[in-house]
Order: sequence, then structure tokens, then C-alpha cells
Amino acid sequence: MNGAKDTTNGASAAASGAASPDDGLERVSAARERFAAGADTVHGVRPEILMSWYRCREQYEVDPDLDRAPAAAAGTAHSMEHDVVFAELGGLAARAAGEVDGLDGLVTVADSDGRVLASWGSRRVLHLAEDHNLAAWSAWSEWASGTNGTGTALESHRPVLVRGPEHWCQGFHHWSSAGVAVRDVVTRDPLGALQISCWQTPLSDAVLPWLHTVAASTEAKLRRRAHHTGTLLAAALADARVPPATPLAAVDTAGKVVLANGEAAVLLGTPADTPACAPAHRWTPQVRALPQLARRATERARQDPCWSGSTLVYVPFLDTPVSVAVRPVFDGSQVLGALLAFGPPDPAGSGEPLDEPGPRSAEPRPYRDRVIALRDDRWVLLDPREIRFAEVDHNNVWLTSDQGRLLAVARGLDRLEQELGGKGFMRVHRRFLVNLGRVREIEQGFKGALFLATDTRPRETVPVARRHIPYVRQALGL
Repeated sequence: MNGAKDTTNGASAAASGAASPDDGLERVSAARERFAAGADTVHGVRPEILMSWYRCREQYEVDPDLDRAPAAAAGTAHSMEHDVVFAELGGLAARAAGEVDGLDGLVTVADSDGRVLASWGSRRVLHLAEDHNLAAWSAWSEWASGTNGTGTALESHRPVLVRGPEHWCQGFHHWSSAGVAVRDVVTRDPLGALQISCWQTPLSDAVLPWLHTVAASTEAKLRRRAHHTGTLLAAALADARVPPATPLAAVDTAGKVVLANGEAAVLLGTPADTPACAPAHRWTPQVRALPQLARRATERARQDPCWSGSTLVYVPFLDTPVSVAVRPVFDGSQVLGALLAFGPPDPAGSGEPLDEPGPRSAEPRPYRDRVIALRDDRWVLLDPREIRFAEVDHNNVWLTSDQGRLLAVARGLDRLEQELGGKGFMRVHRRFLVNLGRVREIEQGFKGALFLATDTRPRETVPVARRHIPYVRQALGL
């Protein structure tokens, strides 16, 4: 009787035209073709996939006909947290590969740039993956390879599943992939990603909960480590030698307050003399510039362990800029955060800059030839030669310069490109405008892909969109 009931329900479903999973993917495939052809509105696509398609088409200009991931460029420097994550994910991936092997599955670990570090799986699927460069030292970020488990997870704060034609690049439509990013518990920046992929086989419903557990367990270990770093920051403040009554605070790499003395607590709007070592318990200061200041200081300290600096920050409590001296705090070679010593109000705007000045021309240039940018609450006048490249984020334009990473006053990359006309800058990508005079190396990737490396250390690279490659080659005499 139960069997008859099951048969009846199946017949009813067929008669009513209920869609099968294959029907759903066929609709997704048709929607992707329309979207890749320029349609702005498509239906039947999950929101997280559609948002990824928008990024691939509008921001990253990924070729939808790509059938192999490009070779990865040099990645960013890895911190101790990265090493913890890679070791943890590597062990989990090796164990998971045995379970996924029967499904012709592949497990990969990637860094925060989407660069695959290692992969595990059956010999057959490893061989299939090589055909698409789903292997070590290939680039699976969204900007390099479109919508995929690794790249889309790095853009998201939860596990993601990408089925067949949901991949932006047509060459990957035989794969189903699911990924999760592990994030720094302090800054919430991605540290690495784990992906499970199957060839022409749907992924199990248990994959996403398993990935969620993987990320949660790994981040739990990072939280325990971050609690220890908070303790070290509080100890550094207690040991600091500063004049009496100096407002002094210890902040982590995200600008959250771990400990502040009474004088600093008044300026920052946080509790006084109360350590907050655990990341979840740290306080957000009422000084909007501190997160950016902490990130810049962390970058500078990683480049130069002997560095310290000072700048001005606007303090709402006093309604005026205040000078602040910045001294990084280390545990071995690892930057934990910084000690901030606040000085008297400085409405005149004096004080040393946080970043060292870049190269200056022998003869002063007219101010109308300068590019105007913002650093905290101050205007910065940049000689165009100080700018290495500009990157657009929505309608904001960020300048990577010898004065640090600054927000351009110009709204939109098109307007900045007009301002810099005739000054050696070239649009190489929908997102990037590059000073060709600061390019020192050209990296050639798979199928003629190009990456421009600037004249700095550590290395920084900018991708060249496919349609811009002939013009870049001509401009650089390649």
C-alpha cells in the first residue's frame, strides 16, 4: 500500500510538470548565457550566485569562455595565523579525501588570494582536475577564474555551493564545487579556503554542514590564539614607559581596543583599565580613523620591524584633531597590534605623517597637477609619480601610493583617468589604472594572461584584462 502511494505521488508530480534538478540547472545555464551576453536581469538564479556573476562581469571582467584557471601570481606574505589555518585545513582535507574518493571527489586548500596550495583525491579526478588547472599554484579567486567554490567562498562569510552551470566560466560546468573560507577572528579578513569538488556528480547535502564545522573548529583555534595575543598587548601597555597622564591604548590589528588607561578611555569612549583579551569582547573606539590607522601600521611594521610613526586623528570627544604616536607590538616576528600614545589637541594640523614621504621631484610642480586624496580627516596632495596604481571599489577609488593606501577624492575610475591623462597612466582593467612608469616586471600567465608587478617590495601585482592586453603590450614595447 505504501508502495502504491509512492507510485501515485510520483505520477502526480510528473503530470503536474514538477521540475527535476536537471531542469533547474538547464534554466540556470540559459540564464547564465543571457547574463554573459549583457542582460541585467535574469530569473531562477540563487542570489549569492547572481551577485558573483555581477562581480565577474562588471568588476573582474572574467572571460566566460575560460576553460582553464590561470597560473597564480606571487601571493601576499603569510602570517602565523595563515600557517595555523593551512596546517589545520591540510589535515582535514587529507582525511576528507578518503570519504569523497568514492564520489570521484577532490579536496583543495587555497590561500587568501585563491591560490591553490595542495589537493587530495582519487587518481582519476586529480587527472581530470589537471585539465582545468585545478591544481597547486593555480589561481581560483573570482577575479581570476570566476564563480567557483574557492573564489566565491573568499568573497562570502558562509559556505557556498556552486553547481555546474552556476560556474561563471563555461569550461567548469562539468564540476560541482563547495567551499568555505576561514577568516581572521580579529580583522575578519580571509586567511584560506577549503573546497570539495565533484566531476559530473552532485555534491552530498552533508557537504555544506561539514564545511561549516571545518571553518568553525579552525576559527575556534584562532580565537584561543587571539586571546593570547590580547594578553600580550595588555602586558605591553603595562610595561610601556611614557610620561605620567599620557593617554595610552593598546589596539589589535583591526583597531579594536584591548586596553586603555583612564586618559585614553575618555578620548576613545571605551572602559578604562579593563583588559579585553578575547576578540569578541574588545571595544570599538569612538574614533573612526583607528581601524584604518591600525591596518596601515600593521602593514608598515610587517615590512619594517623597526618602524614607528605618528599622525593626527580626529577625536569627536574633543571635536579636534589629536596627535598620536604609533608603536607596533610584536611576538617574535608576528605583529600583534600597536600601542597608541595620544598627544595634546593639534588644530593647526602639524605632526609627522604615519607614512614616510615618497620620492619628490627636484622642481616643485603646480598644485593643479596634484591628485587629491584623503587620509583620515586630512587632505593629501599627491604627485602622480607617487601613485603606483588605482583600484575602484564600487564608486570609491583607492590609490596605492608611496604615501600609503589613500582614498581618492575623485569619484569613479573614469574621472580619475581623465585627471591623469598624459601622465603615464593606463587603464588595464575595469578595476585598475596603472602608472606604467612604476611597472618593473611583467608576468605572463596561462593563455597569454598578463600581470604587472610594480617597483616595490614586497611585490604587488595588477591583473591585465584580456581586451586590454594588446594596448598594454604596445605601450610597454612587448
